[in-house]
Amino acid sequence: MAQGRERDEVHNVALGASLSVRWVQGFPKQNVHFVNDSTICYPSGNFVIFINIETKKRTVLQCMNGIVGVVATNIPYEVVAFSDRRLRPLIYIYNFPGLTRRTKLKGNVLLDYTLLSFSYCGTYLASYSSLPEFELALWNWESGVILCRKLQPGVDVSQMTFNPMNWHQLCLSSPSAVTVWTIERSNQEHYLKAKSVKLPLEDGSFFNETDVIFPQSLPKDPIYGPVLPVSAIAGLVGEEAETFRPKDDLYSLLHPTMHCWTPTSDLYIGCEEGHLLMVNGENLKVTVLNKIEDGPPRVERNLISPVTMAYQKGGVLASGIDGFVYSLLIKDTNYKVEDFLEVERPVGHLMFSPSYRMLLIQTDKGSIFIYTFGEEPTFEKVLEACDGKFQATDFITPGNEYCMTLTQSGEVCVWGIEDGACVSRIYLNIQATVLACSPSSLSAAVGTETGHVYFLDVRDVESPQEVHKSFLSESPVQHLLYDQRGMYVLVGTSEGHIFVINAKPSSLFEILGFIEMGKGILQISTVSPLETDIVEVMVLSSLPETRRSRLEIFSLPKILPEVSASFADERGRLRDEFIHKFVYETEHTLSSAVLNLHSNRVYGFCNQAPYICSYLLPEKEHSGVHILKPYQKIQSKLYGPGMLSLSPHGLWLITIAKCGILCIRDIHTLETFTRCRSHSHQGHGIQSVRISLDGQSILVNGRDDNTLANLRWRRFGGILANDILEYSQQLTTYLKTIMDEENDYLSIARRESLDLESESEHAVTENMQLSTDSSQEELVKVDKIEEIPWIQQKSQEAIRNEVKLFSNKRKEIKRGIKALAKTVLDMMEENEAVDDIAKLEQQEFGLDLEELERLRNENEQEVEKIRKDVEMQNLAKRYLAEIIKEECWNSMAVKGRALKCFHIPCVIENFPMKERTDEELKELKRVVQQKKIETECLKLRKEIVEVQSAITMVKKHHEEEDEEEEEDGTLNDASLPNYMLGSLSTDFRISAQRHIKPWQKAKTDLLVTREVERLLLTRGPDSRRRALMDMMGGVLEVKKEDILRMVIPQPPFMVKPDALWSEEERKLFKEYEKKVKELNEERDKYRKSLETEMKKLQNSIQESTQNFDEHLKRLFERRVKAEMVVNQEELKINNLIFSLLLDEEISSRETFLNNYLARKQEERNQTTEAIRKSREDLDLYKEHYDNLLAEDKVLDRSFKKEFSEIPSHQVDILYKLFKRRPRIHKHKIHAETTSLVPFGERPGSGKLNKDAFAQLMKAMDDLDSINNMPEGLDTSVWEHFCMARRAKVENEQKVKQKAAGLIEMVAFLRRRTEDDEKVQHEIEKVFHELILLQEDKVKFQLNLTIQILLKQGQVELENFQLMLDYSDAILINKMIIEDLNSVIRTQGQKKVASMMESKEVHKGIFQIEWEHKKMEMEMEDLNQKAWDIQMLFFSRDRQKFLNEPNYETLIAIQIGIMEQTIAVLDKTHKKNVENCKKLLKKLRRYSNQKDIANYTLGCNLREELVAVSERKDICNAIGSKLTCEKIAKERYENMMRQQKLTKISKQQAEQISILQAEVERLRMKTFPALVQM
Repeated sequence: MAQGRERDEVHNVALGASLSVRWVQGFPKQNVHFVNDSTICYPSGNFVIFINIETKKRTVLQCMNGIVGVVATNIPYEVVAFSDRRLRPLIYIYNFPGLTRRTKLKGNVLLDYTLLSFSYCGTYLASYSSLPEFELALWNWESGVILCRKLQPGVDVSQMTFNPMNWHQLCLSSPSAVTVWTIERSNQEHYLKAKSVKLPLEDGSFFNETDVIFPQSLPKDPIYGPVLPVSAIAGLVGEEAETFRPKDDLYSLLHPTMHCWTPTSDLYIGCEEGHLLMVNGENLKVTVLNKIEDGPPRVERNLISPVTMAYQKGGVLASGIDGFVYSLLIKDTNYKVEDFLEVERPVGHLMFSPSYRMLLIQTDKGSIFIYTFGEEPTFEKVLEACDGKFQATDFITPGNEYCMTLTQSGEVCVWGIEDGACVSRIYLNIQATVLACSPSSLSAAVGTETGHVYFLDVRDVESPQEVHKSFLSESPVQHLLYDQRGMYVLVGTSEGHIFVINAKPSSLFEILGFIEMGKGILQISTVSPLETDIVEVMVLSSLPETRRSRLEIFSLPKILPEVSASFADERGRLRDEFIHKFVYETEHTLSSAVLNLHSNRVYGFCNQAPYICSYLLPEKEHSGVHILKPYQKIQSKLYGPGMLSLSPHGLWLITIAKCGILCIRDIHTLETFTRCRSHSHQGHGIQSVRISLDGQSILVNGRDDNTLANLRWRRFGGILANDILEYSQQLTTYLKTIMDEENDYLSIARRESLDLESESEHAVTENMQLSTDSSQEELVKVDKIEEIPWIQQKSQEAIRNEVKLFSNKRKEIKRGIKALAKTVLDMMEENEAVDDIAKLEQQEFGLDLEELERLRNENEQEVEKIRKDVEMQNLAKRYLAEIIKEECWNSMAVKGRALKCFHIPCVIENFPMKERTDEELKELKRVVQQKKIETECLKLRKEIVEVQSAITMVKKHHEEEDEEEEEDGTLNDASLPNYMLGSLSTDFRISAQRHIKPWQKAKTDLLVTREVERLLLTRGPDSRRRALMDMMGGVLEVKKEDILRMVIPQPPFMVKPDALWSEEERKLFKEYEKKVKELNEERDKYRKSLETEMKKLQNSIQESTQNFDEHLKRLFERRVKAEMVVNQEELKINNLIFSLLLDEEISSRETFLNNYLARKQEERNQTTEAIRKSREDLDLYKEHYDNLLAEDKVLDRSFKKEFSEIPSHQVDILYKLFKRRPRIHKHKIHAETTSLVPFGERPGSGKLNKDAFAQLMKAMDDLDSINNMPEGLDTSVWEHFCMARRAKVENEQKVKQKAAGLIEMVAFLRRRTEDDEKVQHEIEKVFHELILLQEDKVKFQLNLTIQILLKQGQVELENFQLMLDYSDAILINKMIIEDLNSVIRTQGQKKVASMMESKEVHKGIFQIEWEHKKMEMEMEDLNQKAWDIQMLFFSRDRQKFLNEPNYETLIAIQIGIMEQTIAVLDKTHKKNVENCKKLLKKLRRYSNQKDIANYTLGCNLREELVAVSERKDICNAIGSKLTCEKIAKERYENMMRQQKLTKISKQQAEQISILQAEVERLRMKTFPALVQM
């Protein structure tokens, strides 16, 4: 119960605790801005950081809605604007230095603002957004309203600036375009109007851009029709046709990188190609400035493309990527480059202070330098940025003075806790990952990507030093932490190894061993209570295959450094039985887990669900894996994966997540007692958090926003603070002695490391000298000793020990292997000597069957892979061949074939044709039918013409009717189709081999086969055939060729010698010789006959082939004629296709012009509406201005009336004072500032006008002082005078403001009128283009192209009188000429008749001349009467009657208005009558009351009269002295009153005369100006 009560008390105390930001450390990724002359600001993460240049003091402004987007400052108003990066972002305006929010701007942007810019004059803010709107908006940031906006879909802008001299101009630039926007204002309405700057080509030259919509330089083609723009040829009819250009017409332009304004409202633009442009602010004319080289060009460095520019008097300051700032001195159209300043890194931004005394230089890394101008210029570093984002942070023990940060590039920085100032930094030049500071000594450890751990000495925070380096393994170091007492350093790698290192410098950071864990270690946590001698370590790793998490807990005793050899095996692995390793698994995945101080409970952050769970560890020991179930579960109220960590005293549970919120919870209840949002989810939340030993400071490092925040307690005390302070004191007391001892060893290690470095440097120097000396004799090669990781060293040492232990056994095995190898070689030699049948394969002698199987499998796999590749290649080629065959052979109904001549090199090919589809056949049939119809129509028309000519010859006595019929006939002839005049009918035949279809060929083969089978079946037995074969060799008749082939057999005795022959044998030999001789003779005769027959056949063949060649020649000629006809028809088709395409292009052009006209008409309607609205606003505004001006005049005229009761000389004095105005002393700008600031005095803004008016009112207070009051003037009169004068001054100020607004509105109306006239001109231009297009279309449709076939031949002409130009020639029929001649004869007859008629006409001419003279005299009379009418008096009503076109409507409207006025007056009159009646009744009642009162007074009067008479008698008795004095006083008062009335009447007479003169002047204006005609 006591613990629960104490816990509740702690919770109640903690509810009042809260965290605030002490300082923020971040570096600018955007441009840095000046807030005033001594303060700069930049965004970093969720904060805007302000730095005082003089004092280096920082101020932080936090954005509560997430990461800060873009920032802009307004120096005259000293306000800062920034946007947040969330869905539907907002823009916040804060005052400086108060940092109070003035307003919040909410627009229609969905994702993010990319640019913000303040105008120097006025309360205007321009914003630009990216995807998806690309919106440019103009705000009045004081009132928080959008004045106007424009959308630019797809246009990204890199820079946006207002013209410092004119807020009406705004420049937006991107890498591809520069646009100047003009802001036009009419009273309260604002409009944005854009105009693009035409950039030159990449080489700096300009090109004449042709008008895409109305091109003027298109060539004229009288033959093939009109030449249209490329947009019409492309078929574009929408808005894209206005900007379409073909690929060949596109040129690469310059790419702007930066721009700046000049005092003359011009623009300087730097380009990526190195050119500097000057743009005129009024007409946007671009001038390429020429670079002047005084000396030789710089080879080692050159300002190729300026990254940033800042304007100064006489030129600009520019910088690129070479780390130099250049001064560009510009004169006219030339500029000269001079070196201005050298910076250590490439410059990303340049900016002058408001007074131009300082130049801010920002590098690409984020460092900030200030160059101060003066007699002795200074160059100082305001902010030095770290190299990369913060990778890890930690406190230097005890954590109340300094902390450390580590970047990815190995830069270690030491920062002060109180002010966040950088104390020192050291560059390790490594790929660093983690950092941890030792609690037991002033040292720190750094883990790297290469597996090294560097130990640093931080006893002297101003100069930290590396003292030791350990190479653990080749895998990256991911986790590095010390236990609470600083005994051990635990290093976790990506391979799943956890190395245990002695953290004490006295042990030289000895590596005690390692523990194998699974890959994917998420977190390592330790518990090292002061009262125990062990360190409990818990390792969290993930099990993605089971969707669980594994917790492995082991213990490290305090005596481990002394007994590490027995705890670890030969390879350095710590044995599980000695470290008491236990394995647990959770039912769900955890992203983080920590162990409490009592080592009996685990706290885990769930990965898939937003919960924090606590697990109770079993008290009994177990083997294997134990499944943990949640003991306590609470919702985290955070989203995204989170991390847990314990405070040093173990009573606070700190949670961080991707949302960027830090929560501190009670370890027992898991309830949050404080939370702070230091980062945001846009920067992927918080990466790490560290809390100091006393709990007073908390370091929070962002994951991607590169921001480090130091949090402190705003309200911290009570039990909440006592617990951690008490634990901090205990731990500090416990570690004090240890720290003193270890720091002494640390100093020794530092001296040794310095000595080693000096020795290594000396050795390197000697080696270099030796190598240099010996290089003349021989080449010296120095091999570097490769560094081996500790885990490999232990493994190699273990292997060496094993080798020593089993050396005899290894030798024996080697001897056996050698003997076995020798046996196998002998067997292979014996195998080579045996027969092929008994010979074994070479692979069968392999003893390593597994290796052979592996090689065989690899070989098969490689062969299979090659086979698949070849098969795929063959398949692709076969597929391509099949496509080609299908396209070029199978799809052909007529295959391509050729005939070749025998004796002439001539080949004749046929016409390959594809099979026509049904649609093509139908179309062909329709066209052929149409052709037949046209042919028949032509024949009928010819017959009609012949009949008409016959009728004409018969009916000569009816000339008029015949002429009409001839004209009709001519028209009918002219209506023939033009293409019939050039048609050609060519009749030819081409003989070729008949094409047999495959199915017909197959059918023929089948029939032949069946016929042969039938014949075989009909045959009888083959005995006769066999007998014939046996007897006569299968033939009934022996041919002569067979006889000549026979060979006479030699007698058998010829084998014997001649001497042994008998007579019979000799006779037989003679017969044999005779037969042989006869056979040879027969053979010779037969051979000669065959030769003769062969010659005859050869001659016949020669004749046949020549005849064949002749036939092929004729066929070739017919083929040529056929090709001529085909080409002629193809030419017709091409002409028709061209005509159709041209007609389609004309239609596209016409559609585009109509669409363009519709858009322009809509734009004209908008401009007309804008003119109407602006004119109405102007009239209304002018009326208000006239009223205000009249009021001002009335105030001036009524002054003397208001003070008419005082003497005139005082009135004159007051009137002079009334006209007097105070002098406002302008703030004189220092001469030095005037010489530095190039823009001089800029136009006044609204704030300056208000300040000037306030100064005027303050000066009026001095004039209204009682000391300035004239003598003898009443105080009340003076106060009334001061009020009247103040009212007069305020009214004058209003008149001035109204006059300025009136001028602006008139200018706005003039610009709208010019825009309207421009649009009207465009519309007229479109109409003109449409008319020309219609004319070209009609000409194109009438001027048809006719194809005429001319007979080839030669015509002789004398003197070459041949007309070659047929551009104005036409093709007509002969009948037309004859008909024309008949028409000419008819017209001649008509001419004679008309001449006869003209004789009659001359007779009436004299009568007409007399009538003409009569009309001239009447005209003179009428002119005289018109003059008399003009001299008559002409009233305004009569002018209106004549000039007003709708006079009756106007009269009707006036009558309606008068009727309404009469009705209103009637209603008012009735209302007044009713009021008068009510008043009359009231007066009657009142008169009755007065009658009664008068009666009462009359009664009293009698009594008073008696009393008066009595007193009168008494007065008469006394005397008349008092009566005379009273009479004199009354006379004096009457005289003064008469003088005053006389003066007033004079003044009124003067005013009446002025008004009469004004009336007369106005009346004279209404008289018409009658000019004599």
